[in-house]
Amino acid sequence: MNVDQFDFHLPEHLIAQTPLKERTASRLLALDKRNGGITHGMFKDLKQYLRPGDTLVLNDTRVLPARLHGVKADTGGQVELLLLKQEENNCWETLAKPAKKLKIGTVLHFGESAEGTPLLKAIVRDEGDMGARTVEFVYDGIFHELLDQLGEMPLPPYIRERLDDRERYQTVYSKHEGSAAAPTAGLHFTSEYLEELRAAGIQIAFVTLHVGLGTFRPMTVDKVEEHVMHAEYYELSDENARLIKETRERGGRVVAVGTTSARTLETIGTRYGAEHIQACSGWTDIFIFPGYKFTLTDALLTNFHLPKSTLVMLVSALAGTDLTMKAYAEAIEREYRFFSFGDAMFIY
Repeated sequence: MNVDQFDFHLPEHLIAQTPLKERTASRLLALDKRNGGITHGMFKDLKQYLRPGDTLVLNDTRVLPARLHGVKADTGGQVELLLLKQEENNCWETLAKPAKKLKIGTVLHFGESAEGTPLLKAIVRDEGDMGARTVEFVYDGIFHELLDQLGEMPLPPYIRERLDDRERYQTVYSKHEGSAAAPTAGLHFTSEYLEELRAAGIQIAFVTLHVGLGTFRPMTVDKVEEHVMHAEYYELSDENARLIKETRERGGRVVAVGTTSARTLETIGTRYGAEHIQACSGWTDIFIFPGYKFTLTDALLTNFHLPKSTLVMLVSALAGTDLTMKAYAEAIEREYRFFSFGDAMFIY
């Protein structure tokens, strides 16, 4: 399967640079994967596509302010680190700029105390591919407090506008810190709208998947099957496993909110089988593309994604490639907003 099958032209002005004032004010494209029907509306129309007994599955990961700007201790040259995954002790996997100048042993400084000393130091311990560097942090105090003080939200590279309110790149239900990017399909929800859905008989369940390195790396192969996903950490609790299992048993639909929730559900469904899911945690590198048979995900709420991305391939696996490309073409023609701060798509 060729990667070019998932390419399309996206006018740059359709890339949403800032979030809307109201989270629920986005548009919604609803795609019926059974008959190919496409309906255009607003995000709050989601309720009309859900039924009592359905369960929405939300990813409650929380984004770290993981982009650090600093200097090389020896030359004063500007550097940037994007924290991706904590390893042993104070070591982190990062994406570094300019990576070529950050050799093993290089010391980096971030921030400055009242005494003129750096608030945070990092020592490069290992070099990886495509800008990856493992660094060890040295500091006094509490690391996450320093990160909150020094770090910026790691907005994707296609967003060039400044984000004034950090919380607009967090879901209202974010809980467990550890992501390098937001599960953006969830950005459309308010607490009030979630309560409205609960009152209509729709259950809410949570999974945790910390979004990592794969989100920031383009595909570098021509054939889809040759791509390798980077592993990301996930968790499912006893209570939420029970909710999802009971939904299946009574004939309700499991509705994944975002591709991260879908990947977590499918990892668990593949691991245990749809009828026997249970609480678990671990690392997943599941790659979902057309031909994949879904085990737990009945419907998907998602945003509009980058051309030739693994996310478009996941959507195509659920809806079919031709139907997905048709829906995307219609979204572009009607000038939907794309990517992290963009509009939503519901596939059912």
